[in-house]
Amino acid sequence: MTSKFSALQWQRHIYVNGFAGRTPIVPARWQELYEKGKAAMSQEAFAYIAGGAGLEKTMEANRRGFARWHILPRMLRNVEHRSTSVTIFGKTLPSPFLLSPIGVLEMVHPEADLAVAQAAASMGVPFIFSNQASVPMEQTAAVMGNSPRWFQLYWSKSDELVASLVQRAEKSGCQAIVVTLDTTMLGWRPRDLNLGYLPFMEGKGIAQYTSDPVFMRLAQEQMRQPQPLETKPKPTLKAMAGLWKMAKTFPGNPIVNFFSPLPRAAVRLFVNIYSRPSLTWDNLGFLRQITSLPIVLKGILHPEDARRAIDEGVDAIMVSNHGGRQVDGAIGAIDALPEIVKAVEGKIPVLMDSGIRSGADAFKAIALGATAVGIGRPYAFALAIGGKEGVEELLRHFLADFELTMALAGCCSVEEIRSAGLKRVVEC
Repeated sequence: MTSKFSALQWQRHIYVNGFAGRTPIVPARWQELYEKGKAAMSQEAFAYIAGGAGLEKTMEANRRGFARWHILPRMLRNVEHRSTSVTIFGKTLPSPFLLSPIGVLEMVHPEADLAVAQAAASMGVPFIFSNQASVPMEQTAAVMGNSPRWFQLYWSKSDELVASLVQRAEKSGCQAIVVTLDTTMLGWRPRDLNLGYLPFMEGKGIAQYTSDPVFMRLAQEQMRQPQPLETKPKPTLKAMAGLWKMAKTFPGNPIVNFFSPLPRAAVRLFVNIYSRPSLTWDNLGFLRQITSLPIVLKGILHPEDARRAIDEGVDAIMVSNHGGRQVDGAIGAIDALPEIVKAVEGKIPVLMDSGIRSGADAFKAIALGATAVGIGRPYAFALAIGGKEGVEELLRHFLADFELTMALAGCCSVEEIRSAGLKRVVEC
């Protein structure tokens, strides 16, 4: 675990470096971070990371929701000594931040999940390993030491594969299983569709699968089945380039992979198996049978679903609309939060992500009842800009902003934030 972070020390560090002509690698303001990150990414990577569903109205709703809540600072309170720690699942964390899962990080930076994991470990921030990672969970866990990590689960059509992934997560030291509920199929994402590009078709973002013995056995079986003619790519130069990228991404020798049907069978199997539209509440019992880890349901937006989650015995829920990537025109996550907190009645932790762009945003979410918040797109942009150092610097920015906002609002601890005043502004 890293030594205690100090917002004032980090702020002074930036100004002292600035005096010597050195400015931060990662911009402290979201808009500059967005623009600099965009410049560091390929067109395809930017579309995948930055894009949302449909007209991207849900992405807009996430930000409008935060803008509607105003902080009411209190004065003349002794805030010299502060603590940003929180407790989740009986474990004390240095801050209320998590790194939400983002897939296919190899599109953003060659060190991908490994760089994010190292940065998260250096700050003691839990990293939720993506089910669509670019690096197998075992390798990612190996660079984190004893630092906290969780595992995101996309519920496959194969329960055998689900069980294998969960068992591997346990062995990798993951402390919770985060079941993403809102992606039983891909949303309509025009930025990706306009480019005709899905990274999984090149074998990117499927490292958790190609490193899994159950999946690879199923891929071997898939390889022996005839491929429908309509699914075979036409032998164009672009298709050949795509096959070469697939060969380089797949484990083993790229030249051997290029001429082998196995990588193509694995990609075809992944596309067919990774999500499960038939998933229902009844399936959760299977997950409880195969793991004793805390189960978090990610993607809850309706109070009735929150109540049902408690009835089903889950350990936490995460209010999230997948960063606006799945349903266009859905409710903003921060707008859904208060009613869900009310429905839960303090029985289990309520986590939240989607739209968090600053430490002040995190303050608002916690004041509305969140136990902790997940950072998503900002760390992907920071990764593109500066790799591990970029993500670490971004976390320092968020932590400093959060701690300073907390103190300047008159709070000495996260617990005090929960009773802090927010004023909701009625839109005209």
